[in-house]
Amino acid sequence: MKIIPAIDIIDGKCVRLTQGDFGQMKIYREDPLDVALEFQHADLEYLHLVDLDGAKKGKVVNWNIVEEIQGKTALTVDFGGGVSEDDEVEYLLELGINQINVGSLAIKQPEKFTSWLKKYGTENFILSADVRNESVMINGWLESANYRVLDLADQFIKDGLTYLTCTDIGSDGMLKGPNFELYKKIKERFPGLKVNASGGITSVKDLVTLKELGVHGAIIGKAIYEGRISLKQLKKAAGIKPEL
Repeated sequence: MKIIPAIDIIDGKCVRLTQGDFGQMKIYREDPLDVALEFQHADLEYLHLVDLDGAKKGKVVNWNIVEEIQGKTALTVDFGGGVSEDDEVEYLLELGINQINVGSLAIKQPEKFTSWLKKYGTENFILSADVRNESVMINGWLESANYRVLDLADQFIKDGLTYLTCTDIGSDGMLKGPNFELYKKIKERFPGLKVNASGGITSVKDLVTLKELGVHGAIIGKAIYEGRISLKQLKKAAGIKPEL
């Protein structure tokens, strides 16, 4: 299972939100590059990078941060936040971004997302679903997309969808543990889908349980910044065996 620390960006700074609420924002560091380098120096391999300004605006905003992290670290980065045009996809891939997260666009313009999967390759994309009680939410997590997460994934499986990041809104930023039942249900329905769990991961025990469920990756944010999990523990967790 991949251990994937997260960096969320607003106004060029490293922040975390609670349950996706921009009114509950906490700035942790002024320079996201410094944080990314700390992850790299701790021998972590992956990074989940989110442009929250871009997500709000509907187009990528913090290009300079993306370029810096790609140019000055060796991390394998998946990126999300407002990607909506072919030229953005092409530039991100040109920069060496490993995968692009697509959320609202996949719901509002499914034909475009399908065309990207076919044009650029399914391995380059992650369907990103923010979920409340299994219903996918959009527009700052305030509006229901009238999709259940299982139905949304099913829509794109036929087009070769391989990766899904599912964020449980009720757990996100709460430091109370992830929604294990949600990930269990997704893996039972789509055993071949590579699922990244996001929201509420607080301890190494949480990581062990997610690995036992067959989750592909675990995205960890606030628990790192609040000191609940150390980078040393995360590195060790990357080699955890499910039976431990």
